[in-house]
Amino acid sequence: MNTTPSLQRLAREPSVTALDRARRIQRIKKLLVERDAVLVAHYYTDADLQALAEETGGYVSDSLDMARFGHEHKAKTLVVAGVRFMGETAKILNPEKRVLMPTLEATCSLDESCPADAFGAFCDAHPDRTVVVYANTSAAVKARADWVVTSSIALRLARHLAARGEKILWAPDRHLGDYVRRESGADILLWQGSCVVHEEFRSQALLDLKKRYPDACVLAHPESPAAVLALADMIGSTSAMIEAARTRPARRFIVATDHGILYKMRQAAPGKEFLEAPTGGHGATCKSCAHCPWMAMNTLATLETVLATGGPEIHIEESIRQRALEPVLRMLEFAASAKTEVLGLGNA
Repeated sequence: MNTTPSLQRLAREPSVTALDRARRIQRIKKLLVERDAVLVAHYYTDADLQALAEETGGYVSDSLDMARFGHEHKAKTLVVAGVRFMGETAKILNPEKRVLMPTLEATCSLDESCPADAFGAFCDAHPDRTVVVYANTSAAVKARADWVVTSSIALRLARHLAARGEKILWAPDRHLGDYVRRESGADILLWQGSCVVHEEFRSQALLDLKKRYPDACVLAHPESPAAVLALADMIGSTSAMIEAARTRPARRFIVATDHGILYKMRQAAPGKEFLEAPTGGHGATCKSCAHCPWMAMNTLATLETVLATGGPEIHIEESIRQRALEPVLRMLEFAASAKTEVLGLGNA
């Protein structure tokens, strides 16, 4: 299993002048038109990429909405600014479209923590369980699943399956799975994966920050450890967190997820203050410092290159794609029927 990318691989692109940056953005816009391409970007990518997606008729959202938007858009080419499983999900849904990514090295610690062969053996050892995998997994792992979920529908799906008397095998995020198990009461067997960003939030440091800002509302993503979630005023998916920032009366928020989301939060709630939840304190290693190292690989430079050269491109073996398609479609259908786009996971 790979570890987090080295500092050398993650070095940001060299500083450029404002004029050079503007020229690069204009060239990207021109190339998107020439390639009949649309840009979809995750909330955790750089603000420049999110703004560019919005300006060019693309989309910025969580992985569920990214997949849905790409499936429904008429463009022949999808450019996915995010991590590799997001590009694979787009290809699963759109085999006839070209799916490009700024880099295929942008993977995910959850994806890497759940290799397909080991996961298959885990499933074989528990044949009586319904297999539910988080979207943050490879196409090969999705192909083994009965259901794919994102954080926005995880709790509702667990309650739905529990009501049908089904026992669940959950992978890969143990913190999200544990939260869903506690809240739903479902019988859930957990795979032991975690997100390198959310794993680093520290409850004692968060408590200290809450004491400094007693008026602050704490928003937390459920991939965070249970001790962090216990201090949250609201627990939810990325989309639900943005909605909470917009609608809650608090003027100051402490945000326990990747700091890339602050672009959309400030856009949704101008005039409010957003503080990053601490990744320092006792026991901290700051492997992420609240930003996914793989998301950081998506830059204007890598985006320009992929549009100019036509690669790298996502390819999935057709037999795997077909098997993965069924649980992905099931996810989209369940999300649509449950109308969970902005409901999130609930409040602490």
